[in-house]
Amino acid sequence: MAHIEKHKRVQAIAKKVLDQIGETLSPSDSERTIADRACRMLAELGVNETWYYDCMAYVLAGPRTCLSISGKDYVPAEDEIGPTSLVTIDLSPSLNGTWGDHARSFFIEDGMATHHPRSPEFKRGREVLTRLHGSVLLCAKPDMTFERLWSITSSQLQSMKFESLDFLGNFGHTIESELSARSYIESGNRRLLGDTELFTFEPHIKSLDGTWGFKYEEIYYFNEDGNAWIL
Repeated sequence: MAHIEKHKRVQAIAKKVLDQIGETLSPSDSERTIADRACRMLAELGVNETWYYDCMAYVLAGPRTCLSISGKDYVPAEDEIGPTSLVTIDLSPSLNGTWGDHARSFFIEDGMATHHPRSPEFKRGREVLTRLHGSVLLCAKPDMTFERLWSITSSQLQSMKFESLDFLGNFGHTIESELSARSYIESGNRRLLGDTELFTFEPHIKSLDGTWGFKYEEIYYFNEDGNAWIL
């Protein structure tokens, strides 16, 4: 439990930054300015390191929200996001070697981020992400395999006419101390969810006939009763 508490601390910092950064977004922002601001906000809260290559804040905006590449190849764009856009921010902070991992989608309408977008595609993307995470809370169990959770999520996306954008074809990974040690929510992974202490669920998705790539990530663990909880 002490190990989980350390992760809760750094994850709480990541969540605080994403809770606050939305109100700072403006049409003149770019991926570069947003990423720089997120890193400054993390630093102000005591976090100056990342576990994900050199990519503490992975920001995508507009059509680039459909882009999926490794953080080691990511370069933030300089174009202004404009008054109507989608922005995804994925933070990978590390505090004394302890990982956090949190991502959200920000809906930009009339030049401001809103929790209640008018755009039908924005509303649908938010709804599907919420349903997918709700399913993890309801169905994920320690004796379920990573592959089974992948299969359930894939079936849900298909039924809702969405597709996964992840370049590796997975929906999340274990929280480790080394990048190479990660195990993924992917086809063929027969490892049990309960064999790891913490795992992320981070669908990166798009409507089959849509324009935007939506992302939302949380870290999960199992309580003493074997139920999935958000860290």
